[in-house]
Amino acid sequence: MTLSCKVKHINIDAGEYAVILNSEDAKKMILRSQDRVRVSASNKAITGIVRITDIMLEEGEVGLLDRMFKDLGVPEGDPVQILHTERPQSVEFIKKKMDGKELTGDEIRAVVTDIVDRNLSDIELSAYVTANYINPMCLREIKDLTMAMMDTGDTIEIDKKPVFDYHSIGGVPGSKVTLLIVPIVTALGLTMPKTSSRAISSACGTADIFEVLCNVSLSIEQIKRITEDIGGVIAWGGGVHLAPADDIIIRAEYPLSIDPYSQVIASVMAKKKAVGAEFFVLDIPIGPKTKVHDYELGRKYARDFIELGSLLDMRVECALTYGGQPIGQTIGPALECKEALEVLEGKETGSSSLIEKSLGLAGILMELSGVPQGQGRALAKKALEDGSALKKMLQIIHAQGGDGEITSDKVKIGELAFDVLSKHNGYINEIDNKLIVKIARAAGSPNSKGAGIVLHKKLGDKVEVGEVLFTVYADVESKHDLAKQAVQRYFPISVEGMVLERIPGSKEM
Repeated sequence: MTLSCKVKHINIDAGEYAVILNSEDAKKMILRSQDRVRVSASNKAITGIVRITDIMLEEGEVGLLDRMFKDLGVPEGDPVQILHTERPQSVEFIKKKMDGKELTGDEIRAVVTDIVDRNLSDIELSAYVTANYINPMCLREIKDLTMAMMDTGDTIEIDKKPVFDYHSIGGVPGSKVTLLIVPIVTALGLTMPKTSSRAISSACGTADIFEVLCNVSLSIEQIKRITEDIGGVIAWGGGVHLAPADDIIIRAEYPLSIDPYSQVIASVMAKKKAVGAEFFVLDIPIGPKTKVHDYELGRKYARDFIELGSLLDMRVECALTYGGQPIGQTIGPALECKEALEVLEGKETGSSSLIEKSLGLAGILMELSGVPQGQGRALAKKALEDGSALKKMLQIIHAQGGDGEITSDKVKIGELAFDVLSKHNGYINEIDNKLIVKIARAAGSPNSKGAGIVLHKKLGDKVEVGEVLFTVYADVESKHDLAKQAVQRYFPISVEGMVLERIPGSKEM
């Protein structure tokens, strides 16, 4: 049965293609919520997931959520034809994966295509993510998934070769190392079109940080031009159509707080392959409160990334890095920008962990380019100390529409702040990464650019009662208050004396 209805624009973007029908119209078509219909007008048609209402629409009206309304391109009030259609075959392939069976390359490509075309409902997408989490893909499946994710999006062809790239699996707050690595290695002649993510569950992603200084929503043409002119960019990957399935899949992973092993590998490698990376360094932070909690899992990731890279004609090297506490002193977009610029400017910051990690990873990239083994770090250190990395960073900022003469003291941070004091004498013996993130997000990070945390003490430091452990910054009063509540609820730093426990003996002699 085909039904003709007038379009009503529902200005909500829920991520999926949803078609809202009046309950009476749904009865006429014998449709239930989660069924699929084909909505067509003129020469264009889009499949959507049915939602049913008794109050939002009159009979003869069809509500299209914002994304579908824009993609269909029909003026509000115009008629469209609605036709019942079957669910895609990829749902059967998802069920096959739920049963623990391997998927063929064609089956994987069908699932990814339907994800990108938004033919799967949120429930079906969650089933795919859960199936991948419970029954991880083998390396052959991961390769097929990687290629399917890349092929269903755009690619960037950089003429200035070879192309290098860097990525961190993440899980450690304060990881602004990209803001040092990119200018260091490009100042030394490497080509790096770095696409980065925004925060999902972290305090801020690299794109959130660099956006404080310049535009990160670049087109493919802009990324290509700036990379070839200057040597590198730091752009938001979501601003272009690189491996678009990844952003849709992340939307299903987030509420479940899961990050399937095989999906992590495919997502990273698809995006690196899409920018034409030939040499790639992967940072795998190890720590009890990170995504990779022990060395065994870290080495497994490294082996699989390296082997998959070989299958994709990409040379991959991995670095297992320390993830037991935040990197550097700051967490939050503007604060991390300020710290990175201070390091580039050669100021005394106390950010030894940030400097050491950045130089170590930049050194590996340099050695992949042909620099003799053991000499890469020294070259990276020279570029940092002689000012060439700072000069390159300012060129990148200017090319991406920012102030090419920006200095660290001009970066605006939150005007509302409070200190958190130590309640004990002793030594810092734990900084909980996840709780630090909760507090930073309560303060408004990443959307509120000036919000975040400055750590005044790190692991092993001696502290006394009343000494400042960290300072929390916020841009608005409401977030400032929420951050105070979060500190009370999630105190992230543990202070212990040298005597951990006293066990008294008997008082009777």
